[in-house]
Amino acid sequence: MSLPLLAIACLLAITLCYSAKCWVSPFGDCRKCDGMGHAFKTDRKGKTKRGKDCRRCHATGKRIRIGRWIYNRATRTYRAGTR
Repeated sequence: MSLPLLAIACLLAITLCYSAKCWVSPFGDCRKCDGMGHAFKTDRKGKTKRGKDCRRCHATGKRIRIGRWIYNRATRTYRAGTR
């Protein structure tokens, strides 16, 4: 098998796996709060306590994946263009 053909096969496999992941699980953990929905703070004694809610995910801990966002945007544009 030639090197370019192997590279194309690897890229195709990675793309198909990511597409399947976006289809099965469209939401992933928020990168800012690591899926917790809030930050951690420490008080003056050194104890950890719950901080403010995450503004990026609105305290849910979940965000839409980039691939699913692109798919949603493409289908919305297609539907708006075929009316």
